Amino acid sequence: MKLPIFVADAFTAKAFRGNPAAVCLLENKLDEDMHQKIAREMNLSETAFIRKLCPTDNFTQSSRFGLRWFTPASEVPLCGHATLASAAVLFHKIKNVNSTLTFVTLSGELKARRAEDGIILDLPLYPVHPQTAIGDTLVQDIRYSPDTRKLLLRLSDTYDRSFLENLQVNTQSLLQVENTGKVKGLILTLKGEPGGQTQAFDFYSRYFAPWVGVAEDPVTGSAHTVLSSYWSQQLGKKDMHAFQCSCRGGELEISLRPDGRVDIKGGAAVVLEGTLTA
Repeated sequence: MKLPIFVADAFTAKAFRGNPAAVCLLENKLDEDMHQKIAREMNLSETAFIRKLCPTDNFTQSSRFGLRWFTPASEVPLCGHATLASAAVLFHKIKNVNSTLTFVTLSGELKARRAEDGIILDLPLYPVHPQTAIGDTLVQDIRYSPDTRKLLLRLSDTYDRSFLENLQVNTQSLLQVENTGKVKGLILTLKGEPGGQTQAFDFYSRYFAPWVGVAEDPVTGSAHTVLSSYWSQQLGKKDMHAFQCSCRGGELEISLRPDGRVDIKGGAAVVLEGTLTA
C-alpha cells in the first residue's frame, strides 16, 4: 500500500512555525486500525485522513470530502489546524479548482475557503459555562465546554504574555488530577495587551491535552472554537486577533458569524511531501 502524505505547518506563513499536521490522501478505503497506526508512526499532534465520498470523486475537481483526525493515541472529534493543513494541501499542492471545500467530519460539515492571505475555516462555536475556582489566585475565571470537554482557565489580568509563555505545566500531573474523563483538554488564556513595540492581540492562550496523547499542542483551532465564544463575551467583540504562546507560536484571525458559527483564518506552509509505504 502506498499513500500520498504531506506535512503542513498550520496557522503560520513560515515553515517550522505554527502547528504541524500530517495529511494523508486516501484513494481507497483504509483498514480501520491503519489510521491509528499511521498517526502513531507520524507522531505529530494530529494526522488527518482525507477520503473520497463517492468512487467518481477526485481530489482536484471535487469539493466535498470525508475527513478524520487522529492523535498518536486516539481519534478526536475536531481538529482545526489539521483541517487547515488538509485544505492547504488540496488547494496548494493538489491544485483543487474550487474556492470552497466541505469536509464531512465527526463534528458535522466544516468548510474551508480560499482567502487572499490564507484559508478561512468555518467551524462550530462552543459556549462555556462558569466553574468554581479552587483557591488559586493566578486564576481569574474558570469555564467548561461540555461540547468539547475542554476546561478553560483565564489567568489574572495582572500577568502578561511572557508569564504565560514561561509558565511550566506538568502535563503528567494533569492526568492524575483529572481522571474522570470529563476533561480532554486544558486551555490557559490571558487577556491581550495594547499594541506598542509588539503586535497587539486580543487574547493569548496555550493548550494541553495529555488525555489524548498530546502534552502541549502548538496552535489549536478546536481550542479557539471555545476561546472565541468566551473572549467575544468578555471583550464585546466579534472580530478578534489571537496568538497561541507555544514555543512555535501561531496567529489566528477570528470572526464570529450571525449563524452561531465562527470563521478562523490562518496561513499554512507545506513542508514535506512524500509517499507512505505500508
